[in-house]
Amino acid sequence: MESFPEEEYHLPFFDEYGYVREKCPRCKEYFWTQDPDQSLCGEATSYGCAEYTFIGNPPTRRSYSVEEMRELFLSFFERNGHTRIKPYPIVARWRDDLYFTNASIIDFQPYVTEGIIPPPANPLVICQPCVRFVDVDNVGPTFGRHHTIFEMGGHHAFNSADKEIYWKDQTVRYEHEFVTKELGIKSEEVIYKEGIWVGGGNAGPDVESIVRGFEVDTLVFMKYKVIGDEFIELPIRTVDTGYGVERYAWLSQGTVSGFHAVYGGILEKILGAAGATDIDEKLLAEVSKLTGLMDVSKVQGRSEKWATIASRIGVTQTELLEDVSPVVEAFAIADHTKCVAFLLAEGIVPSNIRDGYLARLMIRRTYRFLRALSIEDRMLDIIDMQIAYWSKQFPYLEEMQNEIATVLDVEQEKFRKTIERGEGLTRRTAKELRAKGIDEIPVDTLTELYDSHGLPPEIVEEIAETEEIKVKIPDDFYSLVADKHLGAQQTMDELSQAGLEEVRDLPDTRTLYYEDPYIREFDAEVLRVLEGKRVVLGKTAFYPEGGGQLADQGYLEFEGRKARIFDVQKLGNVIVHIVEGTVPSEGGKMHGILDWDRRISLMRHHTATHILNSATRHVLGEHVWQAGAHKDVGRSRLDISHYQRLTSEEIHKIEQLANEVVRKNLPVEALLVPRGKAEAEYGFRLYQGGVVPGREIRIVNIGDWDIEADGGTHCKTTGEVGLIKILHTERIQDGVERLVFSAGSPALIAVQESEAKLMRIAELLEVPVEKVDRTTENLVFELKNIRKDREQLIDRVAKFEAERYLEASEKVSGLKVVADVVEGADVDQMIKTGSEIVESDPTAVVALFKADDNARVVVMAGREAIELGIKANDIAREVSSELGGGGSGRSDFAQGGGSRVSNVPRAVSKVQEVIRKMLGEN
Repeated sequence: MESFPEEEYHLPFFDEYGYVREKCPRCKEYFWTQDPDQSLCGEATSYGCAEYTFIGNPPTRRSYSVEEMRELFLSFFERNGHTRIKPYPIVARWRDDLYFTNASIIDFQPYVTEGIIPPPANPLVICQPCVRFVDVDNVGPTFGRHHTIFEMGGHHAFNSADKEIYWKDQTVRYEHEFVTKELGIKSEEVIYKEGIWVGGGNAGPDVESIVRGFEVDTLVFMKYKVIGDEFIELPIRTVDTGYGVERYAWLSQGTVSGFHAVYGGILEKILGAAGATDIDEKLLAEVSKLTGLMDVSKVQGRSEKWATIASRIGVTQTELLEDVSPVVEAFAIADHTKCVAFLLAEGIVPSNIRDGYLARLMIRRTYRFLRALSIEDRMLDIIDMQIAYWSKQFPYLEEMQNEIATVLDVEQEKFRKTIERGEGLTRRTAKELRAKGIDEIPVDTLTELYDSHGLPPEIVEEIAETEEIKVKIPDDFYSLVADKHLGAQQTMDELSQAGLEEVRDLPDTRTLYYEDPYIREFDAEVLRVLEGKRVVLGKTAFYPEGGGQLADQGYLEFEGRKARIFDVQKLGNVIVHIVEGTVPSEGGKMHGILDWDRRISLMRHHTATHILNSATRHVLGEHVWQAGAHKDVGRSRLDISHYQRLTSEEIHKIEQLANEVVRKNLPVEALLVPRGKAEAEYGFRLYQGGVVPGREIRIVNIGDWDIEADGGTHCKTTGEVGLIKILHTERIQDGVERLVFSAGSPALIAVQESEAKLMRIAELLEVPVEKVDRTTENLVFELKNIRKDREQLIDRVAKFEAERYLEASEKVSGLKVVADVVEGADVDQMIKTGSEIVESDPTAVVALFKADDNARVVVMAGREAIELGIKANDIAREVSSELGGGGSGRSDFAQGGGSRVSNVPRAVSKVQEVIRKMLGEN
């Protein structure tokens, strides 16, 4: 949909205040103004419809800081009947369709906006910190129009068929009153542009408020759900407003940039550290008025836009960039370091996937700007300044300061190693492209180098220059790569969705496993038998697979028969049992029997997962979140977010702490709690295992130790878990550690198996168990010495053999050819001998054979032999054909072989024949 009809926007407010509707000839958008002679829309965008006229000339009654503007906004709407709501986290863990909170309405989608649960208040007002990466390349060049981290003021009303709070007209009246009466801006300076807003799966018409060229807020009238290309009417009509708190603060101060208004002293320190203290404020002010042109998402490239601005203010583009570039880089540093601090404070661990990828992108992009200003060693200092400033309003930043510093230290060391590895990779890439006649690294290759190897394009550009190959970095490079990783992955089992149609008319299955997790047998009616031997019962004690817990197994008894249940799945709220053997008849009665040993082991492992997850957070820090889990009968796994490998000491601490919780025999309670109440009371730590849908959330509470939203079956007390034993850990991907563990009897069996292995080792070493470690250390030390002596012996033998072979070598056109069968030597010895020969005489060509169960050949060529056209890989291939096999390698070194051992003498004699052919003598 390109636009809504005029009646969607024509409000009584506009008529009452004398607004008229016009169409801008440049941007082609409709707007409402109190000036009937106004032709352009008045917004400073890349279309050039206006300039910023508030720089050095603020329209407000007084100047406001960000903190003051936030409070002014919240207080105004509180006085007008709105309830103040605390901000949600910036990591949207209650959503499965995106990673970060990028608008205040995200807090209430989809449950409130679709009428599934009531809002926390109605109407409400909130100031929500947001993170938005789609404009990351605009941060800096637009002087403050764009930020990656910002605060959105939102006043929201949720209107249903039976309860109208307020809608379009009152929304605009509130905004106009805030702007004119609260801030003191003249009414005739406020322009409203029509638009259409789509986000978070919803849509609606909107109006944007423009003051002196600057868009300061957007008023969305959200009434549609977006499904494909269709707009479907929602039962709830939501007033969704977004006031730019930082934008309003900048407007009120009229500073040369929004970064001066937001970051003041921090920005000064960044510029001071970079030595950029002699700044032409008048030039910056002139540039700032025109930076509405700078959005890289539009038609022109950034260079052309800088050229346009330079021309408008009467300087050359070179002069302009010389003065402005360091300041723009400092702007980005101020924004990005705040963003990094907030991301890490909320437990995001930099990695190569999902939200961790975007955190890493911000850190490395920040490093790029710091490096450009020669202050790359100051990142942590600047982030400390950000924490000191913003923690007054967001105390959790200071609480996480030490963890943030640790994560950054680890991440910077990783980046240093990435750059070291990347230099060689970039040089190889450049040479390969040059060999193909390509003189510029393509954008796809730049993206691949960043996506797969972590190399920023600016680093690639520096290295590529020395290889005489060009690099052109797209203006929106970081926005493009961020966009690839922004959408959270949603998966949907198509078979399950198709299966929903089969059971849509059936009632919800009564879940006996929740009513009594210890029930072992039950009676039920067969409601339906589906294709594929799938049985639906009216009630069941069989737990369906879900939440990382495997399905129960067992038997159905009916009509004197017995059928095995080997899987249980859930279709909506209907539970389907997959049967092996004869299926019961619809409408009949049956008796269900659980495999209790399996069920109780799964319960123990599930409860142990919760215990361990909390233990990892206690030992490693608050950044730890569950990244995945799988509960099995004999062993289970827990994946956690963490920035480095777990040490043995940390593993032991986690294990000890978990078993202390077991020994305390804490109660394990499962409760159904309304979603809003649960989130308000327990916070978003609830969503360790991901988003749990529905009006009510099932909460599993382990004493004072752990509380999570969870749908699995659990023990009544932690004592029932028995022993918890961590079997091993591994790093399954960057930023994620996996703990493999056992609980209950399997944990004891695992300990006994380890003990048995230890005792067997003690027997082999003929020492008591308590002396195994020391004896093994001594043996390893002796073995290392033996290997060292062996290497030295091989070196001496190789030198001796090399001299002997060279003396006996045959000459072919000036080359010394050694072709012989080596008796009793291994391949390592042959390689050492060959290396000694070609190093001693660069004209040598060596082919050493060995014949035992199979035939092997090692071929080497000296430098001068290669220059004459000799290729070791071709020799290996051709002589190996005599052996019934093949060979491969490089020009200087190759190996080959085959199973025809009897043909070794023929292969030896063929060496000279192949060499002569290479030299053109045949």
